[in-house]
Amino acid sequence: MLLFLQTTLNGLVLGGLYSLAAVGFSLVFGVMGIVNLTHGIFVVAGAYGALLLFRHLGIDPFFAIIPIGLVLFAVGYAYQRTIIHWAISRASLVASLVVTFGVAMIARNLLQLTFGPDVQTITPSYSFTSVGLGPLRIDLVRLIALGASLVLLLILALVLARTQFGRAVRATAQQPLAAELSGLSVGRLHGLTFGLSAAMAGASGAIIGIVQPFSAASEVAWTLNAFIVVVLGGIGSPAGALVGGLLLGLINAYTAQYIGPSLTTAMMFLVLVLMLLVRPQGLLGHSFGESR
Repeated sequence: MLLFLQTTLNGLVLGGLYSLAAVGFSLVFGVMGIVNLTHGIFVVAGAYGALLLFRHLGIDPFFAIIPIGLVLFAVGYAYQRTIIHWAISRASLVASLVVTFGVAMIARNLLQLTFGPDVQTITPSYSFTSVGLGPLRIDLVRLIALGASLVLLLILALVLARTQFGRAVRATAQQPLAAELSGLSVGRLHGLTFGLSAAMAGASGAIIGIVQPFSAASEVAWTLNAFIVVVLGGIGSPAGALVGGLLLGLINAYTAQYIGPSLTTAMMFLVLVLMLLVRPQGLLGHSFGESR
């Protein structure tokens, strides 16, 4: 029983990271209908940014979330307003799939040229400290990472639900033509949404960098994880990303503990296929789909 509880706790902590890493992917997919294959690059870029700030300026990765988020917000906004917008306006929405795939390949090679192919880790002084929750043990850094993930997801949910910007984003997602006729700048809102997605991905990367080893090549796994989280939880909402991320974390932890660590990816794909067959809209559905 103790082993089961410890595995569950580990799965929930891992799921919190999956949720934060995937929420930006879910938001862009829900609002703009774009499957952003560059998403994993933003996650890995956030991890490398935190690594540079930690090594050269001594900034703790958790405090590095703010500057990394701001930089990647600007990058994401410019990326959507130029390359992705040009691809969609001159071809179709499907073209964005090819374009983001190509940009991800270029960015991954640039990261490998800059930082090398070796796996990197960020190790602050508290990396190996653990705390007890009754008979259970958990690494302090993972506990802080889970708390930071939940706080960032809550902030994003409040922004989308309670602010004028959030209402404009939801209106643009549900009825883009009506939103434009009402005076909203749909193109600018799409850019801001993409920037927000990149900022959240970069923030998750800064946290992931101290929890798991990473390299430029790991961007593929983070894009794939984000896709599975969206399929499990639903599209376009932080709540859906949280549910999907926690489920994915539990599936990963239970499979590694009771079946075999080498079969975690196979189990994730099995659940993905079953979910697409049984409930393709995800457990919480499409947040912006009611009026479409």
